[in-house]
Amino acid sequence: MTHVPALPVRRGLIFVSAAGIAWGTGGAVGDFLRRAGHLGPVAVTFWRFVIGAALLLAVAFLGRTAGTRRLAAPRSWRMPLALGVAMAVSQVTYFAAIAETGVALATMIAMGANPLFVTAGSRLLFGERPGRAVKAGVAAAVAGLAMLAGGPGEFSAAGVGYAVLSGATYAAVTLLSGVERGRSAPGQTMAWSFAAGSVCLLPLALADGVVPSGGVSGAAALSLAYLGAVPTALAYGLFFAGLGVVSGTTAAVVVLLEPLVAALIGVLLLGEHLTALQLAGGALLMAAVYRLGRAELATGPAEEGGGRG
Repeated sequence: MTHVPALPVRRGLIFVSAAGIAWGTGGAVGDFLRRAGHLGPVAVTFWRFVIGAALLLAVAFLGRTAGTRRLAAPRSWRMPLALGVAMAVSQVTYFAAIAETGVALATMIAMGANPLFVTAGSRLLFGERPGRAVKAGVAAAVAGLAMLAGGPGEFSAAGVGYAVLSGATYAAVTLLSGVERGRSAPGQTMAWSFAAGSVCLLPLALADGVVPSGGVSGAAALSLAYLGAVPTALAYGLFFAGLGVVSGTTAAVVVLLEPLVAALIGVLLLGEHLTALQLAGGALLMAAVYRLGRAELATGPAEEGGGRG
């Protein structure tokens, strides 16, 4: 495979932060597609993957970018298939958790569990030993997310199980990307992963109703295009590029900006209100992201293929 030169750590942190912000806009779009577009979670995820794969493959086909080759099929499909399946399971189970427990509780469990799974997996797979700053940052981020999530929602054992599975499978995506660190162009890896995930989802999407009986409205089509372009192709491309130099644990915490952005969208565009507890949680989450970013800059880039010792 082609060795891809590492980004500076600061740029990697910016990329991961931008991915979290872009993902934060996807929740409202997905909810609109469910309500107004009459698309189920599997169908939404399927179209999201198809559009994301098409855009990333088009970019790779049209020209060269620094450190990458023109479009080429992967030498082995094991990694794209593993990433595609893990991302598909994570997305579908997250939407299933929302249907069972509501957005607040599903988000709190799925995203709160993700950095914990990544921290444990990084220790087992790559020998990363989180220092005091990282441990404190993870704890503060999970606490801030719990405060930001607000009320407890409607408890459902199935919903909690879906949310935990979503967090675990996305942690697997982050950890698997560590294996590919520096070995291949992130955009092409993600393109083939989305393509593989789309193929895996197609039978379920057909059963779920890949297109509503009344067809797709113009607003729904534009929403799907946005979902495939910004929170998918752009965000995942930035996230995996940033993972080339940022440790998995730090990245898992930084992308907790997603629910914070979603909350701000609710306030600014949907007329929702944040309580004092939620405001404090948002401040604590931002402080944790800032602290981990400072620690990442002080430590330097992660070692290729192994993380930190």
